[in-house]
Amino acid sequence: MKRMFAAAGLVLALALSGPALAPAQDALGAAKAAGQIGERPDGLVGAVPGAPAAAAQLAEQVNAQRIARYREIAGSNGTSVDQVQALAGKQLIERTPAGQYVLSGGRWVRK
Repeated sequence: MKRMFAAAGLVLALALSGPALAPAQDALGAAKAAGQIGERPDGLVGAVPGAPAAAAQLAEQVNAQRIARYREIAGSNGTSVDQVQALAGKQLIERTPAGQYVLSGGRWVRK
């Protein structure tokens, strides 16, 4: 558990960094600001109901990248992917600006 918390500060930086992620992250930021995509407690993103199909496609792309990074982080820290996802999800939701969507209690709500 101590190892998990030691890695906590790195989860977001590692999960959301790298040159291959930059274009998707730019599009993700715009889609989140437009209310089309929100953060989920499992460290992934989802298209908000009513969002265009392109938002769902972007969410799939971002989630594939995030899961790959979560697997790397889990392997490096000797923990499960589920634990990394839960920690990342908590941090990402906490850092979501007011007015953007998060999944809470199974419902999309504006923070």
